[in-house]
Amino acid sequence: MQLNLDDIALFTRIAELGSLSAAARERNVPVSQVTRSLARMEAAAKVRLLHRSTHGLSLTDEGDTFLGYGRQLLATRDELAGELTGKLSEPSGWVRVSVSPALAECVVAPSLCGLYQRYPQLHLDINADDRMADMARDGIDIAIRSGNVNSDTLVARQIGSHGRILCASPAYLQAFGAPKHPDDLQHHRLIASSASPALNRWTMAEGHGQKELIVKGHTRADNTALLLNLVLNGVGISRINDLFALPLVREGRLVPLLQTQFVSPRVPIYAVMLQERQRLPKIRACIDYWAQWLAQQRERVAN
Repeated sequence: MQLNLDDIALFTRIAELGSLSAAARERNVPVSQVTRSLARMEAAAKVRLLHRSTHGLSLTDEGDTFLGYGRQLLATRDELAGELTGKLSEPSGWVRVSVSPALAECVVAPSLCGLYQRYPQLHLDINADDRMADMARDGIDIAIRSGNVNSDTLVARQIGSHGRILCASPAYLQAFGAPKHPDDLQHHRLIASSASPALNRWTMAEGHGQKELIVKGHTRADNTALLLNLVLNGVGISRINDLFALPLVREGRLVPLLQTQFVSPRVPIYAVMLQERQRLPKIRACIDYWAQWLAQQRERVAN
């Protein structure tokens, strides 16, 4: 097949945007030019790549396959460009990031202005989803995840870590008082996770009786953002990811509780990449920046 990489790049944006006109607006070209590009690819591939209907566009089975290989070709092009020009110019271009909603909110969002200030030629396409993406198939440059990463085809670099701290709002403590001992928690309104039962096993430090407290919860929530919101609104006490909690503690909106009575193991945060893309300057720039940013957050907590 005689294919043009620029046509392939345009096809990936058509697939991502779901619209020929949207892709045309993004490139500031007539829709007719986008249509001709699509026609060239379908003629070269000898298959239909898109279904067109009054409801919009959708990929054919062949188009879905074409998209996967097209993204790999574009990734190889970017890697080659990075190898040839990385030492001569600053990182630039689009970086597609897959991240859990929790880490998107407490790491990516608050750090993004600083990243853009340092590297004004970078652009991020953020996919916030708890599902671990197929990085090659979905065209993901960096996946940010907590916990262990086991794969022979991926490279994982630890960029930080998080723990959990027991917290309540000042309003809750004013209404119900502060627990002085883990046994006091049986008389309090605890907020549990309905999505991850493991988060409801609160490990105690040595010398404080039982090894862990299994929390059934006065209230339950199925995601971190809602759980945090419940605590902030005085609904009860819960263990919160410290990347969320500690900035709110500094602001006086949350109060840490029983810090020496419960153990908070550190959970690593990894930036995960395909092996062939880890050397790209734009990817290295993002990962180095996030590692530095997370280290600064830890330092602020220590001080």
